[in-house]
Amino acid sequence: MVSVSSCENELPTHFDFNSYNFTDLDVDGGNWQPILLSSATDIELAAPADVNSAEYQAELSALKTATQNLTGNQAEAVQYWTNNPIIRWNEIALDLATKYNLIPPPNPDGSYTLPTAANPEGPPPFPFAHPPYTSRMLAYLSVAQFDGLITAWHYKYEYNRPAPYVTDTDIQYAYKKNTLPSYPSDGAVIAIVSRDILKAMFPLEHEYLNARAEEHLNSLIWSGSNTASDIEAGTTIGTAVKTVALARASTDKMSAAQTPKPLSDQIKQEAFDRFGWAWDNMEVPVRPVGLTPRFGEVTMWSVPNVEDVRVPVPPAPGSPAFETDAKELNSYAKNITEGQRKIANWWSDGLGTYTPPGHWNRRTKEYIVKYEMNPLRAARTFAYLNMAIMDAGVACWDSKYYYHYPRPIQTIKGFKTILGTPNFPSYPSGHSTFSGAAAEVLSYIFPAEANGVRSWAREAAESRIFGGIHYRFDSDSGLEQGKQVAAYTITRAQNDGADD
Repeated sequence: MVSVSSCENELPTHFDFNSYNFTDLDVDGGNWQPILLSSATDIELAAPADVNSAEYQAELSALKTATQNLTGNQAEAVQYWTNNPIIRWNEIALDLATKYNLIPPPNPDGSYTLPTAANPEGPPPFPFAHPPYTSRMLAYLSVAQFDGLITAWHYKYEYNRPAPYVTDTDIQYAYKKNTLPSYPSDGAVIAIVSRDILKAMFPLEHEYLNARAEEHLNSLIWSGSNTASDIEAGTTIGTAVKTVALARASTDKMSAAQTPKPLSDQIKQEAFDRFGWAWDNMEVPVRPVGLTPRFGEVTMWSVPNVEDVRVPVPPAPGSPAFETDAKELNSYAKNITEGQRKIANWWSDGLGTYTPPGHWNRRTKEYIVKYEMNPLRAARTFAYLNMAIMDAGVACWDSKYYYHYPRPIQTIKGFKTILGTPNFPSYPSGHSTFSGAAAEVLSYIFPAEANGVRSWAREAAESRIFGGIHYRFDSDSGLEQGKQVAAYTITRAQNDGADD
């Protein structure tokens, strides 16, 4: 297992790093296969003005002036956004997931009012950024960034406008110099796509996100990265891509994932009729429905049919296999070590955190910087990571509500957890499924890290057993399901042209 060296609940979203030299510019990146678009040429972009034109020379002069005598705040913005702002927008997304990962409180009469996009101010405010919601948010953000940058790379190398500091050597450039063409601005693509996807996912954060995007766009000028026409072209691409992404999101069935009580009761009864058991909410007051019973019907990215990756039937309560795992849980409850408790807490990823999907995104940033990926390559990493994580969540929730398996706190007399109990069925473990998928994708992208990330996934699965949240068969089946889901994602990645 990976050792837990940090404080139990120290889960930072921000990652300190500086501008760095890119290992590779991926000059053929404009030929890679996008996810949402059929190709980079789906979006048309006119050729830029010639670098010797009066129009462009005026832009260079304005840029030169803007890079001089920066204020303290401007210099801080330049340093913060760096030359790989994909990482910064991922941090912003995780911050928002953390802020909104708050369960709606009960009303005075014990009933619950659920957040709704139709009335985002609530109460309670929308969204409740639980693990399924966060996985979907990160997937759309990352996929839109990836498609936008594939398109940007295509036009960069079609038009080959040099970076401003190449054309005018008097322009001060704040980051590590390279030969990446500047038109269209990849930073502008990232800023617009990220701002608009996150505004759709967090409708109460428009003012905040507009301000972050404005600062990011300004930093492209303050840093000497791009002229006004570079940024305008990047904005065109970002706007077009986010429109396609949000059109998909509007029809992916997420709006029906949280069911009314009659449908929730029907799903429960169907599972009981199949297997003779059903999960019950054990909280006081009892929440009327489980968390997103129909998330398992949301459109997946890479898996053709969710039933293809549904886990096998679990051991029946009271069976020999069940009793073996119940005995193990009782043993941990009575004899848990300090190290096991730390692991359980480190991986708890509960309310007020960025959830298990965010946990894996946080680690991924470290690898992106370690291997000095350019923004396009970094966007590809996040896209396939988060597509797999979301697909894993959809698959897991399909299995959870198909089997509707009771939690240990329900089946083992007198049993208590050290972490509380989530508001959805037990089998399989969501932590394990998310982690199994994430570890396989990261093993594919960073093969030198394979042993580490797979050990990390196993630790995440074990943590739920230590905490009394899951039986071992929940965790083992979840890991396997995550691996199966990731196989579809990896096959897709292997055929996008980036490995050629």
